[in-house]
Amino acid sequence: MPPTVWLNGRFLDRTEARISAFDAGFQHSVGLFETMHGAAGRVFRLNDHLARLQHSAYELGLTESLRMSALAEAVQMTLDRSELATGDAHARVRLTVTGGDLNLLASSGRGPVDPTIMISVTPATHYPEDMFARGVGVLIAPAKANPLNPSEGHKTLNYWWRMRALQEASAARMGEAIVLQISNHLAGGAVSNIFLVRDGTLLTPIAHTEEEPDALPSPVLPGITRRTIIELADAAGVGTGRQMLHVGDLLEADEIFLTNSSWGVLPVVRVEKETVGDGAPGPVTRSLREAWVATIADPTLDPEPTPVSDFLDDDDDDFDDEEDEDENG
Repeated sequence: MPPTVWLNGRFLDRTEARISAFDAGFQHSVGLFETMHGAAGRVFRLNDHLARLQHSAYELGLTESLRMSALAEAVQMTLDRSELATGDAHARVRLTVTGGDLNLLASSGRGPVDPTIMISVTPATHYPEDMFARGVGVLIAPAKANPLNPSEGHKTLNYWWRMRALQEASAARMGEAIVLQISNHLAGGAVSNIFLVRDGTLLTPIAHTEEEPDALPSPVLPGITRRTIIELADAAGVGTGRQMLHVGDLLEADEIFLTNSSWGVLPVVRVEKETVGDGAPGPVTRSLREAWVATIADPTLDPEPTPVSDFLDDDDDDFDDEEDEDENG
């Protein structure tokens, strides 16, 4: 198999890819990642994923040395070198950025060090069609998302409690775990965003970067698939709303579905012991899943990239200008 791992500027066979045992990501989970969908020879909404990653890296103080154009080229080249860039193959493309080697950090007098950057391409997980045709059940996770935790709303490497919630869901033969905020408002799935359909309107919790002025930060990840589904719903004439949703709204919803880059749109037909709607995926869910599948399979339907400024706060203008200067010069 051709090399499908890119590590710090080098293409390597996956068996040869190595990071330092003292890497900050390995030692302390200091890092960010993006999971992307590769289809039809390109990475779906690549620039949107990179803009989100760059904003998180800046906001969390991980690194200021990421450059979107170079990363975009590296991601596309890694996909091109794999067996998954042609035909109807679907790929899982992962970009990981860590805080780099702690030994180098110590020797630099705590000055900046280069991050560790790795890109991998593997076959997309095959989910049985029956899962989408029949829908899944979900449980309510015991752990809760804290809006005052600065890492919430970002895709950091610290996924321990999310993985634990998924394990509990799997043990209960459920498809996902629903995470609440400490206020008992909905956050989303352990590894997904959540949507409710009520009286024909599509509702989803307010995400990080969408908060009203002076409101508490949202612990909800601004998902790229979430953004796509909202756009597809708008195009189809389905009303949409971003708002604070309580756990009670789950039980009053006509339809529920979850989104991420791996499965797209996943219908939910049961919340623990309570049936959602009539117990089958609803018409809005089915139509949006069909639109999603068509969109990722057709490069001509790939939407225009989201400007990086959409992921930056007003106070981040200097960072945006610095990036533009670097890319233009």
